[in-house]
Parts: sequence; structure tokens; C-alpha cells
Amino acid sequence: MYGRREKSMYTALYRAYRPETFDTVLGQEHIVKILKNQIASDATGHAYLFCGTRGTGKTTTARLLAKGVNCTSENIRPCGVCNNCKAIKDGTFMDVIEIDAASNNGVDNIRELKESVKYPPAVGRKKVYIIDEVHMLSTGAFNALLKTLEEPPESVMFILATTEPQKLPATILSRCLRLDFRRVPETVLKSGMKSICQTMGINIDDGALAFVAANADGSVRDGLSILDQCLSAGSKDISRDDVLEILGTAGEDTFLEITDAVARHNVAEGLLLLDRVLADGKDVRQFMKDWVTHYRNLLITKFVNNAEDMLNMSCENIERICGQSQRLDIMEINNGIIELSKTMADAKWSTQPRVLLELCIVKMATGMLQKTTYVQSQPPAQQALGTKEGISVPGIKEIKNKALKEGRPEAAAESVFDAAAIDKDALWHSIFEKGEASSASFNLIRTGTELTDIGDKQFVVAASSSAIVNYVEKKKKVLEDIMEESTGVRRDLICRVKGDKCGGSDMPDIESIKKNAENALGIDIELV
Repeated sequence: MYGRREKSMYTALYRAYRPETFDTVLGQEHIVKILKNQIASDATGHAYLFCGTRGTGKTTTARLLAKGVNCTSENIRPCGVCNNCKAIKDGTFMDVIEIDAASNNGVDNIRELKESVKYPPAVGRKKVYIIDEVHMLSTGAFNALLKTLEEPPESVMFILATTEPQKLPATILSRCLRLDFRRVPETVLKSGMKSICQTMGINIDDGALAFVAANADGSVRDGLSILDQCLSAGSKDISRDDVLEILGTAGEDTFLEITDAVARHNVAEGLLLLDRVLADGKDVRQFMKDWVTHYRNLLITKFVNNAEDMLNMSCENIERICGQSQRLDIMEINNGIIELSKTMADAKWSTQPRVLLELCIVKMATGMLQKTTYVQSQPPAQQALGTKEGISVPGIKEIKNKALKEGRPEAAAESVFDAAAIDKDALWHSIFEKGEASSASFNLIRTGTELTDIGDKQFVVAASSSAIVNYVEKKKKVLEDIMEESTGVRRDLICRVKGDKCGGSDMPDIESIKKNAENALGIDIELV
């Protein structure tokens, strides 16, 4: 049973309806099962570590465990009705001591604890110490706690609770039975809040409950706090619109409209819609967060049929979002999520988040975003015109297609490597991304040469000095092999000094080239 609300003064929902038995703990069945079995068989441990995000029931479960080991009932423990259970609930039980490590984190505080541990329980069977936010203890405090935590008296139990277990020393972790609390699923949280509303005589529609559960982010306390805000309005009937108004969130209609405006490249409409939303008092950062959620819903419906259970939307808008997702290209959805996420990160530290969001709308609507290139697999017959790993040789495919359209298939083969049309820089740099040429020893060639011509039987490389020419000659076979692998045709490599076929003595020496390459690439180059 949930606790009853005090009539003498108002109590927050998350306190008034705190679980009094293990059966009413939400979403932590794996932990409840372990603790109930240990209590029933009198096999409880001497130290527990409860880990998990905020509002998932760590402190509540710790109190229930304290009730269980001190309950006087002969049947199910904790019963919630015996004197010990009631005293623990009211916070008046002498043998349950709660310590906030955030404000009691020094060595002296732990020394006081060690002194009190020596004394037996005054009323119950066990003296239970609940240390909340234990990761806040100082290093000295942890060291002072170690021995007591490892071998406490039989009548003492420690329950440590934390949201950041990674900050605890390994020596502490090894001395505790660790139980990880999960985020409470939205369906479970929704069911629990609905039960509370029915107990209180509050009518709340499923859409409102679903929205509250989604915004709680797996935290029971956060969900009940939002519900508390809704009840503060004084109405016994709560709709989804009421929740949206209280949280300062725009409705789905707004996100459907502004997304359509961006998709139609209508910058003015998008900016006006944003202005209207913010004029109504909505928070700009919350708007960004909810817009990303809208794009996430578009992404889900793009690939998942019957995804209603995965969408945080009202039933009447599900068809509309499905239709919108089909109208939008996957790249538009992808860019929307990425750009809005970047804007949210920037707005976190900005004093002008509205300006950042307006700029984001302009970029999304005008196509100013950087386009992502996807490499598509090629059939085996076409792989001779590309690299082995699927990197297209620039210009080759276009030349062949042009020749075929003009009815000259023989020209398609002869003209495939038209030097005037091929992007020689891209082709030459792609050579150094493959095989042995990708190693550091080829960086000198990469920085000191360029591809100037490519024909049916040979390709010509211009070097910045005669020393580079000599170095290229040493690696000639490797470069010819990779060029053949990239283009499908065997060609001879000819390397000349740029602008001087006979020598180039006025060009920089090899050491200068080596030094410049090392400075540019930030690595050490060894000449071989």
C-alpha cells in the first residue's frame, strides 16, 4: 500500500507516496527479489552498495531493507504496520542512522561513526547506517571507513548509496554487495502514477501521463514532481495540454509545422513560427530538446511499422508524423538531428540561445549544412574503374558514360583516362591511402610530388627536386602496383623534376624537403 497523505500540512507526492513495502517499489524487481529472499532466509549481508541515477529508489529501498531486518512480524517482512516499521517510516527509530556524505565527508565524521558502531542496537535487531551520496567522502574518510566496513560487528549493517560508483575506491567496492538500480521504464512509471491519481480522485488522460513519464527520464521522483506541479493548478481533470503548458513545452502541431517549413526551404515561415512559440513564454532550450525528439520520432517511423508504442505523441498526431516522415528524405532527418544536437550543445553555454536556434533554422532551410557522402558498393564488372575499397577514381565514370551515350563504346574504353577530365590530385592522394603507400615512409613522396599526366600506358609524376626523383625511383614498383590496383590497368611510372627535365639543381635539397614535410605532418621521417 502507498502511504496516506497527511491532512495537517501538504506533503510532496514523492514523499507522501513513498513505497512502504517491497511490492510497491517501481521498476526494480531484480533488486527486490534478492533482498526479499535474503530477509526471508536471514542471510543479509553486512554492507550493500546501491548504484543508479537519481530518483530510481536507492534511499527508499535502503529504508525498506532497514525495516526488513528490524521488522517484528513473523510473516512477510517488512510488514509496514509493526512499531519498528512505523518508527523507521517516521524517522524516529534510533537504530537507523542516515548520513549525508555530501555534508559529512570528513575523517572526523567517519571517526564518530566508528565510535558509535561499537554500541549494540538500542531497540531493533540490527543497527543500520545509510550513507547517501557516498562518493562525496574524502580519501581520508574512505580510508578510515575501510576496516569497519570490512569487519563490522554482527549487529551492524552498512548501506551505501551513490549515483557515481566509478568514483569509489576499489577497496570500498570489493567490500560491498553491489546492486544496480535501473531507470524505470515509461510504461511502469505511467502505471504507477495512474494508480496514485486514482487514489487521489484525479482524472488524467493517458496522453498526459505518457508525456509526464517521458519527461521524467526514468526517475520516479521527477515524474511525481511534474505531476505535483500539474495538481497545483487546482483542477481535478488534467489533459495533455495542461502538462505542456506547465512544462513550457510546445505542442506537436508546432513541431510538425516548423519541420515542414524547413523542408520547404521557407526560412521566413520557420523563423516566424519560432518567434510565435517564444512569445508564448516557451523556453528556447526546452524547445530545442523537444524538436530533436520530434526528429527522432520521424526517424523511427521512417523504418519501423506500427511504432506507436515508441512515439511520445498523442494519438491524433501519429498519422501526421508518419506522413511527414515519408515526405522527408533520410538525409533531411539526419541533418536535422545532428544540427539541432550541435546547437543544443552550443546553447548550453551561450547567453543568446535564441540566436543560435534561429541560425540553425536558416542553415537547415537553406541547405547550408555539410553534405554527407555515402560510398555505394559497385558490381564486380565496375570495380576495375575504382579502387579495391570502393573509392571512385574521379572523372573516369563520367567520361565512360558520355562516350556510351554518344554511341562510341570503343571510345569509352580509350577515353577512360582522359587526363583533362580526371581529378589528378584526388587520384594521386588516394594512392597514398592504400597498402604500403599509406605508411609514414611515403609521406616525403606525398608532399614532394604531384600527378601531372596519365595515359594508357604510363603516368607522369612531377617532383620538387632531383632528390625526390631518386626517392620515387626506389618506390617505383610499389606505386605502379597501387596505381594498377586503383585503375585496373598496368602503367609505367615516369618521374621528372617539375619544370626541368634535365635536373633541377636550383630546387631545395632533400633535407629541406624532409624538414618541411616533418613540420607539416608533425612526424619524424626516416629516409631509406
